[in-house]
Amino acid sequence: MSNAVESRLQVRGWKGYTALILLWQVTASICFYSVYAVTPFIRDEFGISATYVGVMMTTLTLGYTLFLLPVGSIIDEHGEDRALVLGLLGLAVGAVGVTAAPTYLTLLAAVFVLGAFYATAMPGTNKAVFNAIPADRLNTSMGIKQVGVTAGSGISAVLVPWFGAAYFGWEVAFLLAAGWAVIISIVFWSIYDAGSRSGDSNRHGIRGHLANPEYMLLAAAGFALGAGLFTTIGYTILYIDENVGASVVLAGVTLAAAQVFGSAGRIGFGWLADHLSMPLTASTLRILCLQASASAVLFVAVTFVDSPVVALVLFSLLGFFVLGFTGVYYSCIGSLVPTEEMGSATAGGQIALNCGALLAPPAFGLIVDTRSYEAAWTMLAGASFVALLLLVVLLWRT
Repeated sequence: MSNAVESRLQVRGWKGYTALILLWQVTASICFYSVYAVTPFIRDEFGISATYVGVMMTTLTLGYTLFLLPVGSIIDEHGEDRALVLGLLGLAVGAVGVTAAPTYLTLLAAVFVLGAFYATAMPGTNKAVFNAIPADRLNTSMGIKQVGVTAGSGISAVLVPWFGAAYFGWEVAFLLAAGWAVIISIVFWSIYDAGSRSGDSNRHGIRGHLANPEYMLLAAAGFALGAGLFTTIGYTILYIDENVGASVVLAGVTLAAAQVFGSAGRIGFGWLADHLSMPLTASTLRILCLQASASAVLFVAVTFVDSPVVALVLFSLLGFFVLGFTGVYYSCIGSLVPTEEMGSATAGGQIALNCGALLAPPAFGLIVDTRSYEAAWTMLAGASFVALLLLVVLLWRT
């Protein structure tokens, strides 16, 4: 880190930069996850089936995934500061577009734009953490920043339905989110000056990462862990409602508790990585091994749930580990690549997580339909065990 950056950090402190990056992440996630919260109103307004609601969700994820690599490369080449500002402005445009869409096809176009500009989030904020935060606080900052994802999702899940059910309508929630994104983009542009660095002529981008066996092992483990993360979020309520016999309200409380514990895990494991007396790669890999092994055990344990109280406890613990791994995962990626290539490296790692999100939930549902929930959760336990094996191999190689 340059002397100029160190001087600025002495003035503002790592906590100030962490708060700024967290504010960006919360704002971006509000815009992105509002699409998930608005689905019942969209279905009624456009008169579409549940299948077409699913197509809208896929379009959002597709825009996000397709733009990760080019955005990551741009961030490596030109720095994260402008990319993060433009990302929020693009999210604001997409949010306004959703409210103004006259047809289902134009709605899909607006949702695609939202996904495309959300692709600035992980490459940009992760690189900002590595550029702006001192090494002894890096993992803690990364974990706090990752809480912005769950916080933004939670805020949108509350505000969009509330506005939709009120007199003002759901469109007002989207317009407020867009206006807030514009305000925070201005704030970010005015304050952030933590030595955003661009790449050099020797930068290899994603091709260089794909040729790195350590990086590929970590990405493969990320795919397996991402499968568990997104499937847990998607099926917890259904499982508790259909298999445990609890009410939908109690099932929702259980999922919310898992999210809260997941946020605590992101911060707690980041703090632990900062306080282990070992290199960053070694500390993060050991923690990821712990998270993967605990997740495998807990995925098996939830098949024995027989009461709402037991479900609340087990899914909270599961959230702590399987929802709490992302901050350490990104820190580990950063330890394997130069900081100036963090954008493209994060993009590849996020694509691995997204692929897990695209493939595992349908497979889980198919197993439930053809066999049982117990078999489906066991499948996720197997995926976590595979992740553990990959991480152990990676730890042995480093």
